[in-house]
Amino acid sequence: MSNTNFYTLNNFLRNRHGEKVMKLSIDGGFTCPNRDGTIGFGGCIFCNDNGSGTANSALSITSQMEEQILSLSTKWGNINKYIAYFQSYSNTYASVNSLKLKYETALSYKNIVGLAIGTRPDCLSPEIITYLSELNSKTHLWVELGLQTIHNETANFINRGYDLDCFTNAVYELSSKNIEVVAHIILGLPNETREDMLQTARFIANLPLQGVKIHMLHIVNNSPLAKLYEKNPFSLLSQEEYIELVSQILQILPKNFVIHRVTGDGEREHLVAPLWTLRKKHVLNEFNNYLRVNNIYQGCKFPPDF
Repeated sequence: MSNTNFYTLNNFLRNRHGEKVMKLSIDGGFTCPNRDGTIGFGGCIFCNDNGSGTANSALSITSQMEEQILSLSTKWGNINKYIAYFQSYSNTYASVNSLKLKYETALSYKNIVGLAIGTRPDCLSPEIITYLSELNSKTHLWVELGLQTIHNETANFINRGYDLDCFTNAVYELSSKNIEVVAHIILGLPNETREDMLQTARFIANLPLQGVKIHMLHIVNNSPLAKLYEKNPFSLLSQEEYIELVSQILQILPKNFVIHRVTGDGEREHLVAPLWTLRKKHVLNEFNNYLRVNNIYQGCKFPPDF
């Protein structure tokens, strides 16, 4: 694990591509079946009008990439390799022809070595999975699926719009094509206990995943959740509680799972709560120190006891 207590995305990409690789977040102009009325309106309650994305949707795909490369070069210096990350909304919610145009526009840009696609498990038709399999033979591909929780009551509350079987079936379908799959889980969802969150982690630990993204629940403005929170504020995890919980989760995840994220990137202008997540560097330092002091390593308690 290259002198760290868990298998980071940075280490994984360095191992795979031989040097540092950065992601370019892209808004491909997609929407979501949970927004356009196909299965619902308004989306998941934690999503605002940006669809959990940060890219500038007014720009073309190429212009978005150029803008981000310039910004990243200012911070990191010369980077030679990038992953095109289709992040906002549901990025397989379109025809195969539309997907080909968008994805291959991104892949044709210089120094792009792979493609990451964030989507919903109910937006993966057999035809789309076949196309993704073709892409997978040409470039480094992974697909990110939002699970958030395994608990039906919470899933209904957050207006997720699909059941657990839908998620699990999509994981196995993609995995059968040797496509890397990354699951998103959210900690701190209303009314979930610590044990509820650990149950979600134990569940994904036994799936054929490539990795996981662990998020603290962010309440962002202009989201249905923000309106609920304003009317009736509910308890959120403290930084200390979050760090301790993530450390427990890491212990029960397989050592080969890539940990794509252990805390989110809340935008100051949109974040309502919890405000401690804005200090990402501080949170990561405290988290890594907690792991070292307590001698905690990813996978040290895998397989988990149920």
